[in-house]
Amino acid sequence: MRAVLLSLAFAAGLATAACALPTTTLSIDTASGHPSFKVEMANDPASQERGLMYRKAMAADAGMLFDFHKEQMVTFWMKNTILPLDLIFIRADGTISSIAGNAVPYSEAPIPSSEPIRAVLEINAGRAKALGIEPGDRVKAAIFAARH
Repeated sequence: MRAVLLSLAFAAGLATAACALPTTTLSIDTASGHPSFKVEMANDPASQERGLMYRKAMAADAGMLFDFHKEQMVTFWMKNTILPLDLIFIRADGTISSIAGNAVPYSEAPIPSSEPIRAVLEINAGRAKALGIEPGDRVKAAIFAARH
């Protein structure tokens, strides 16, 4: 029986490792500085659908970057999302289009982009305001490198 439990635990560990998302570091040029974040990359529909759902904690300098690979209108919601978040909508050239601050956990209310965007950065609620991040600021990340 113990061998079966160890095998199941090992398999569960492999499944968790297989689901780990790639990470990258990005920074944002603001009037007051250049905060950086270590972010998980949600690059495909499955990881984008799950997003930060069910997470109970996230480091202050962490987040998730949703890369849609082309500009498009997007709508987010907070269903099954425990953490309050700031959603930063980013154009293809890396400039911030808009920010939806303090999104309410578990809410199913739509949070749409105001124009076609390439990516969305989710960070802990209140961080955008605390760090002086505003529309028009530039996000520096590999996905925007060809545009600079």
